[in-house]
Amino acid sequence: MSLDSTGQRVLIFVVAYNAEKTIESVLDRIPAELRTRNVEVLVIDDSSKDATFHTGLKREDQTSEFKITIMRTPVNQGYGGNQKLGYRYAIDNGFDIVALIHGDGQYAPEKLPALLEPFYKGEADAVFGSRMINKQDALKGGMPLYKWVGNQVLTQFQNALLHSNLSEFHSGYRLYSTKALARIPFERNSNDFHFDTDIIVQLHFAGLRIIEIPIPTFYGDEICHVNGMKYAWDIFRTMLRAKCHEKNLLYDRKFDVGQVELTYDLKMGFPSSHTFAVEAVTPGSKVLDIGCGQGYVAKELATRAAQVTGIDQYVPAEAPAPNVQLTRWDLDMNEFPVEVSEFDQIFMLDVIEHLHDPEVFMETLRTATGRKRPEIVLTTANIGFFITRFMLFLGHFNYGRKGILDRTHTRLFTFNSLKELFDQTGYKVTEVKGIPAPFPKALGDNWLGRLLVTLNMAFIRISKGLFSYQIFLRAQALPTVPALLRETIERSDEMKKAATVGV
Repeated sequence: MSLDSTGQRVLIFVVAYNAEKTIESVLDRIPAELRTRNVEVLVIDDSSKDATFHTGLKREDQTSEFKITIMRTPVNQGYGGNQKLGYRYAIDNGFDIVALIHGDGQYAPEKLPALLEPFYKGEADAVFGSRMINKQDALKGGMPLYKWVGNQVLTQFQNALLHSNLSEFHSGYRLYSTKALARIPFERNSNDFHFDTDIIVQLHFAGLRIIEIPIPTFYGDEICHVNGMKYAWDIFRTMLRAKCHEKNLLYDRKFDVGQVELTYDLKMGFPSSHTFAVEAVTPGSKVLDIGCGQGYVAKELATRAAQVTGIDQYVPAEAPAPNVQLTRWDLDMNEFPVEVSEFDQIFMLDVIEHLHDPEVFMETLRTATGRKRPEIVLTTANIGFFITRFMLFLGHFNYGRKGILDRTHTRLFTFNSLKELFDQTGYKVTEVKGIPAPFPKALGDNWLGRLLVTLNMAFIRISKGLFSYQIFLRAQALPTVPALLRETIERSDEMKKAATVGV
């Protein structure tokens, strides 16, 4: 398939630094089949110390089959910073594909047609030229042994953390769909050489398609500007941060590429907030599930309750069970869409931390219960969890997409502060216990996940404030003073009548 037949526009982007001796050769080696009106070449000289820019200008001024644009950064941006400029140029100027090659000639321009082919077929969002698909060829091409070994060690480490299967993470021969680039925050990436790792992680987290194609390895007399030890450390640190971000242990904006989850999935089959909640249901009771989300937990509550009514701003169109009713409702409203006093139990699972003013909400809820004294069953994150404390010790307090430091949380609680909130808003706390971290959700429902839950439960018995991932609280709503006064008056009148009859 030819480029012209697809109608796609391609930008061949050459990053150049001190490439005075090689830049013209690189441009000359661009295949004839790409010298069309749909192709443009962009060379960005990253403030070289030699005459790279002026050498490139000679080619810009010459008549060519395609347009050549030469630019020079005002200040050295680094390998990653230079790429950011080229990719932004490609997006802003309406190109469909951007192909990255190096001005030192290390990556063969002759391979561009083969690397472009998957885009023409709609099979890829990114195509990498890999020197390690045929590993021995890399050595034959002159790759130093220490780089060959280091490349494979780092790649295996990165594949393990991402659960990916790339043959090489460290090739600089890369082609991207500009639509894919527009979906990821590449401008937040490092300006250094591990920019290439940042962008792979982003593509992976965004679920974009990466294809690898073998390319020849060439090492000439070019000067390597990469500090190997620093590069390896940067890769190691970046991958750990990416993994921690994925597991919601910290938050890194450049890896925030997926859709934010508005609701949480079900955590059943092991000790969790949801299993504790279901066990707390009084058989045959009427239950109000505040913040029911998609109704997953409401369905489980309904296996024991006579009737479950769920209210939330994100309820589905259909109820998950016959004895479940769902109502769309803004949690920060100062009134309720149901008669709260009709319920025996009120469940608030991972809700209170999202409220604009939890104290006012709990007081409003207490007033709405009238003279009835329903049980409140509540769970919330424990900000005193040892991992959060350790992060604070290291100077980190990063909000994330899920977990204790979910970005949508407006309030954070310890065991003591949550109990004080209930004491001060008119509730009698009857039970408080710790909930372990949902290891089976993070690691898979396997022996390791369940072992860690068991160990976590044991540590909670030692110190629930330190080792509880979440807090489980049961309380009884006490009547307000006006409600209690009305009850007192009515009860007194009844007793007076009974005393009169007795006389």
